Amino acid sequence: MTPGPLANSSSVLSTFLLSGIPGLEHMHIWISIPLCFMYLVSILGNCAILLIIKTDSSLHQPMYLFLSMLALTDLGLSLCTLPTVLSIFWVGARGIGQDACFTQLFFIHCLSFLESSVLLSMAFDRLVAICRPLHYASILTNTVIGRIGLASLGRSVVLIFPLPFMLKRFPYCGSPVLSHSYCLHQEVMKLACADIRANSIYGMFVIVSTVGVDSLLILVSYALILHTVLSIASRSEGLKALNTCASHICAVLLFYTPMIGLSVIHRFGKQAPHLVQVVMGFVYLLVPPVMNPIVYSVKTKQIRDRVIRAFCF
Repeated sequence: MTPGPLANSSSVLSTFLLSGIPGLEHMHIWISIPLCFMYLVSILGNCAILLIIKTDSSLHQPMYLFLSMLALTDLGLSLCTLPTVLSIFWVGARGIGQDACFTQLFFIHCLSFLESSVLLSMAFDRLVAICRPLHYASILTNTVIGRIGLASLGRSVVLIFPLPFMLKRFPYCGSPVLSHSYCLHQEVMKLACADIRANSIYGMFVIVSTVGVDSLLILVSYALILHTVLSIASRSEGLKALNTCASHICAVLLFYTPMIGLSVIHRFGKQAPHLVQVVMGFVYLLVPPVMNPIVYSVKTKQIRDRVIRAFCF
């Protein structure tokens, strides 16, 4: 079907408009203070985790190698959204070119699904460590860990790579205003004055084949871990084994809860207040990168000891 005059005139638009927090535009400069603090904590915290693991040879073990992958992914997510968020809250610069928007959403979604894969890999690590401790070193060799990392990255890139091109073929009509301070596929495709069913179906397929499958396998992993722990005669040994999973469980909840909530709101919560979408968007992309280094520094003795040692020095 040939687009109407409005579609034709809108298709030449080269920018979208990002949004801050609706109704609080006059307070953006003050809101930017906690946002800057969260970005600073995220960047410094994840860099500290990477530096500790890199410089301490005793931490060159599967659990900490997967943790370094998680820190790299969180660092990438923070750096993806930092420029547009701060440009809005500091100077009110809301415009973003379409190509820049499509590039940003590619990296955001790619890194998000990569984090899901890393969390699944960490669950597999805990499963092997608790259920097959004698074979732990022989199963999770450096070669296997490297292949897992490459496979996770490859899956994310291959699944997300078509999205920018699927969006670029659309004409855009009406108001080019996005709901968040960064670009997301779910938001951009709603502005298209064309049939977006293919994008919607493919987006749902990507979520189910990544987040859906990964979360299911993580649940299966912990069911097997619980079965093994409950079969251990000594209760103290069972609790000690479960305690090694505490940090990972927190990371899983921090990541999947806001991600699923935001996806549900975008697809089914049309009546939800716009402010809820905005807040959930910030929680989805800011809270996991901020909290993961804190959780692992507090709950993981080896990391905690090295952090304390660094501050004492």
